[in-house]
Amino acid sequence: MTENTVRAYAKDVALAPRKVSIVASLVRGRSVEDALVILAHTPRRPARDVAKVVEAARANAINNHGFDGKTLTISTISVTIGTRIKRFKPASRGRALPFEKKSSNILVEVTGELKPKKKPATKPVEKEVKE
Repeated sequence: MTENTVRAYAKDVALAPRKVSIVASLVRGRSVEDALVILAHTPRRPARDVAKVVEAARANAINNHGFDGKTLTISTISVTIGTRIKRFKPASRGRALPFEKKSSNILVEVTGELKPKKKPATKPVEKEVKE
């Protein structure tokens, strides 16, 4: 992680990583504003969760690290396998068929330019009035 990079995570999102990575690849390398517009118009369920993480990364960059919101771009967006929960589905003749409930972890890193720091305001010197 370089100096001008800010991260946001979403862990154990209850969606399969394969499905989430399809949506994540739509916005990889784009500006944050473009990515949010694309995700708002993507008719897939993982688009909501990816948009939340992108917005969280933008908020971290602006509020916590002093970045300029207009210059932010997505440098890294990766989807990894989260925890898997093993369950069983009843089948005929008393059998049980196993299946896994998959989850995924989403990582978003944004880069941009820092806002120029403002100089602290100085108090004007009041002149004393002679009577």
